[in-house]
Amino acid sequence: MSQPNPHERIQVDTSDDDSLFDTRSLVGSNLSFASSVRDYCYENGRRYHAYRHGQYPFPNDEEEQDRLALVHHLFKLICGGDLYRAPIRPRDQQHLQPLPHAQDNHIPGPVPPRRILDIGTGTAEWALEIGEEFPSAEIIGTDLSPIQPSWVPPNCRFYIDDAESDWTFTPGEAFDYIHARTLGGGIGDWQKLTRQALQHLRPGGWFEVQEFESVVWSDDDTHKQAHIVMDWLEKLNAASKQFGKPMNVGGQVQSWMEERGFVNVSDDIYKCPIGGWAKDRQLKDIGRLGKVTVLEVVEPYTLALFTRVLGFTFQEAQEYMEKVRAELMSTKFHLYVLFHFVYGQRPVEEINGHSREEPVS
Repeated sequence: MSQPNPHERIQVDTSDDDSLFDTRSLVGSNLSFASSVRDYCYENGRRYHAYRHGQYPFPNDEEEQDRLALVHHLFKLICGGDLYRAPIRPRDQQHLQPLPHAQDNHIPGPVPPRRILDIGTGTAEWALEIGEEFPSAEIIGTDLSPIQPSWVPPNCRFYIDDAESDWTFTPGEAFDYIHARTLGGGIGDWQKLTRQALQHLRPGGWFEVQEFESVVWSDDDTHKQAHIVMDWLEKLNAASKQFGKPMNVGGQVQSWMEERGFVNVSDDIYKCPIGGWAKDRQLKDIGRLGKVTVLEVVEPYTLALFTRVLGFTFQEAQEYMEKVRAELMSTKFHLYVLFHFVYGQRPVEEINGHSREEPVS
């Protein structure tokens, strides 16, 4: 399992050949993903969720599904091929990742999860793959749109649901592991989300949130020269807050979990270069995919928020996005994004159904 090292300075490869690629060739190299078509709403040439229409600012059309496939691959590549960081491996693999702070909290070693929930499952790549890794587990995926494959393994089931609503699972349907990825910009009340995740875990179960920051950094301060990209992200984060669903939440999830009563909370942070400028071969490969992914995210993240919230016309938004893409294509900037893998555990020792961290009423 790839280990995080956010403090390591990324060496720049001066022979980088990413300039050989243009925007069209990069964007056109994305993955294809077949999906079923439903009755949806259309806006500015993009298709959006019909369920809870207007409350989620990102599209769900085939272009977006292709992008989600890229994002899934990028998260795995960053994490060394793994789907998660929480210590939920079967007992015969415990040596691969020790349980943090187990000696302090008397937490038993991991056992294979029996029930797994994937919040905002999207096209379900993660859910299907976790189902393969744990074939004896029951996998439940929820999303606003039925864009999952029509054929799925018998241990996977998918439901149309809004994670911000009250969850309807009974106490007997508690989960051993709950997963959420890239929900930033789609959740208005993270305190409620983390509280419901805690309530629907079995004692000792794990909740993991995987997010990337909507901010760019560099080790050589070249990000300060990327004025258009910096302005874009500033506008994007401001618009998402005004919309009521902040986008840049990765760095806050750990504190939210701890406030809710999760224990053994960890925030594993990885640097993801934007472009193949890194000298390290693994980071170079991650960066090339990262560049494609960022270019692909410009329109779905920008279009609705800029036109609905900031008052841009469709044409103004298109012209602005072209400037952002052009600057992202420049090889002058050695940008990277921080990816957060945050996971915490419901306390094992409870009193009358309440954790030690929660008052007994």
